[in-house]
Amino acid sequence: MDQTTRLLPVETPDPVEREYFDDAEAAVDRLIQLYGRATGWLRDRFVDSLGGLPPQARFRAYYPELRLTTSSHSLGDSRLAFGHVALPGSYVATITRPDLFRDYLVQQIGLLIRNHQVPVAVGDSDTPIPVHFAMASQSDLNVPQEGVLSFSLRDVFDVPDLDTMNDDIVNGIAQPMPDGTRHLAPFTAQRVDYSLARLSHYTATAPEHFQTFVLFTNYQFYVDEFEAFARRALADPASGYSAFVAPGDQVLERPEDVLATGAKTPQMPAYHLKRPDGQGITLVNIGVGPSNAKTATDHIAVLRPHAWLMVGHCAGLRNSQRLGDYVLAHAYLREDHVLDDDLPVWVPIPALAEVQVALEEAVAEITRLEGFELKRIMRTGTVATIDNRNWELRDQSGPVQRLSQSRAVALDMESATIAANGFRFRVPYGTLLCVSDRPLHGELKLPGMATDFYRTQVAAHLLIGIRAMEKLREMPLERIHSRKLRSFDETAFL
Repeated sequence: MDQTTRLLPVETPDPVEREYFDDAEAAVDRLIQLYGRATGWLRDRFVDSLGGLPPQARFRAYYPELRLTTSSHSLGDSRLAFGHVALPGSYVATITRPDLFRDYLVQQIGLLIRNHQVPVAVGDSDTPIPVHFAMASQSDLNVPQEGVLSFSLRDVFDVPDLDTMNDDIVNGIAQPMPDGTRHLAPFTAQRVDYSLARLSHYTATAPEHFQTFVLFTNYQFYVDEFEAFARRALADPASGYSAFVAPGDQVLERPEDVLATGAKTPQMPAYHLKRPDGQGITLVNIGVGPSNAKTATDHIAVLRPHAWLMVGHCAGLRNSQRLGDYVLAHAYLREDHVLDDDLPVWVPIPALAEVQVALEEAVAEITRLEGFELKRIMRTGTVATIDNRNWELRDQSGPVQRLSQSRAVALDMESATIAANGFRFRVPYGTLLCVSDRPLHGELKLPGMATDFYRTQVAAHLLIGIRAMEKLREMPLERIHSRKLRSFDETAFL
């Protein structure tokens, strides 16, 4: 901190008393009020600072916080893997965008109040709100880069702080705070705000449009199929879907609406088939590679989706496979390396029974095959994910031996990353791939090699992913979010 920062007097909104609530809706209403008060105050000071002399004070407002204190070891509803704390003590979470997370917060707070029979406290935290995040919801305001203003921005306003924006909590390495208070939620407010800003940048859609069931793909064809499916769904009043959103926040509410063309495509465009309850389906085209897969899931995780699935292309590794066959991943060989520092490769990534069953049933429904006949077009087994797209050009003795020893049936560059980050972030995950080449058997991914069978299977693939998501949506929450994804010392929030 420089001398100028130390000498400037600090101005803050008037302090508020902590309030206690035994009603989740009322608690969230108070969080919304406090957050709006703090960000509104910051926005006013920021606008005032743009047109005059350098400010003579440092302006600071704080995120609201939610606090639970209990003296009981009671676990409440033992069927749930979340919604309770394991030990007596005080637990706290800083909260951002409570308007966006209202349903989630009401659900999580309601479980805490019910399971522990104590009220929750709502007040101001001691974590400052960075001015960049306070301005994020104002489309007409942009925080300029350092050097543009007549004063140093960080001398007058708080800026993002990596000390409160990391993944220590969700990675399981965060320690209790100095006063013994433990963490109530998997992400801090600044970490959430950072990801919300990144989502808008990478996907060109606002976080408000994301749905609780997310499909990832690595091929543009699936986007075209998703839009076609969305238009059919909007034409059917019984579908339950109410709108389709494309990059640029283009909202279609009627099947005949036209999307604008010519806009610059974002790095990972997202498309959202929305339901009024938010439990629709989002499709993100992450492109090729584990880096994009990690980036997308790192940020979507803060939205606390109920499930995410990978539906994309892969290399088939067995001679019995054909182009267009499906692969249902039961295990993963991780050679993507992007998560090695956060989730060591010795950590097993288990298949989740509910997701596996939903995918297999969806394949059977869409293809109209079942039982032993289903094996003609779908293999189950290990999917290997690698970070070298041209692995075929290297000496084959090493890679092929590892693939054989792992019993791998398919290889891609995204699936294990998405599954591993789902495990890490406690988001149920699954993988269904479509074989687009067989490099070990001379069928490389080259133009003109696709057969009619392959084209038919790819067209059905996206429909299978959608149907699997609809099946998961019909399940009780406690069945999807199982204890398989929870560690010994977990946060109460999902």
